[in-house]
Amino acid sequence: MKITFLGTSAMLPTKERNPSSILIEYKSDGLLIDCGEGTQKQIRMAGIKPTKITKLLITHFHGDHILGIPGLMQSLVANNYEGVLEVYGPEKTSYYLKNLLKGFIAKGIVKIKVYELKENKKFFENKDFTLSCKKVKHDIPCLAYSLKEKDTLKVNIEYTKKFGLTQHPLLGELQKGKSISYEGKKIDVKKATVKKPGRKISIVLDTLPEPSIAKFIENSDVLICDSTWDERSKNKKGFHMTNLDAAKMAKKSKSKKLILTHFSQRYKTAEELVKEAKKIFKETHEAKDFAVFNV
Repeated sequence: MKITFLGTSAMLPTKERNPSSILIEYKSDGLLIDCGEGTQKQIRMAGIKPTKITKLLITHFHGDHILGIPGLMQSLVANNYEGVLEVYGPEKTSYYLKNLLKGFIAKGIVKIKVYELKENKKFFENKDFTLSCKKVKHDIPCLAYSLKEKDTLKVNIEYTKKFGLTQHPLLGELQKGKSISYEGKKIDVKKATVKKPGRKISIVLDTLPEPSIAKFIENSDVLICDSTWDERSKNKKGFHMTNLDAAKMAKKSKSKKLILTHFSQRYKTAEELVKEAKKIFKETHEAKDFAVFNV
């Protein structure tokens, strides 16, 4: 899994940061989480092919998270996008998206399929991963998302060696969870394989730090989290988290790595926010525009 941050600012762009957008690439899928103003340019600067995007996951419909969608559509048309773009978002996504795209005359049309997620649930599944969402506490309907890779079976070669089996197409059957027979001997899949837990990436933006979120993001390999303010600014208006809120949530959820993002434009650098958060959760990192994290 490859995570590219295309925008890490809150509300307004700065000289250093574009509004919110994150791309997660996994095998043949490209999941774009939010599409702030100027995202199509960020995609180009990052050297990413727009046609890589297969799904757009919208957290909510505040401008800094969606104003780049018309531009994204134009980029997809210009790059001869042939697929159907799956768009997921909170209630009224169809309504807001339709009105957003009516504001200009498009040169070509991208096929899209919209899914409105009105409750906390697993909403997508294929052979490789699942996607889930959870409502969070913002001043308009807003969702947190989680991508969970499915567990896989790794062949225990030390065990299969006892049967003289080290390389054979039958090993693939073990990885599928099936017991096999080799030269008249049965090989039990439970003894011949070891479960490899799938990786998990969670994205929590624009919310107050509700205790229930920790359960949703539990055991994340990477937690990408709202860090709009430092702790001294926690009484500022807005339904957002501080850097320490994010660190506490990472610790409570037993996540492995925390990446802070969605910084207020008041911060020229987020170094101090990360330094403070590290006192609570050591594996804290700063998201910068074009930063890449491999999971």
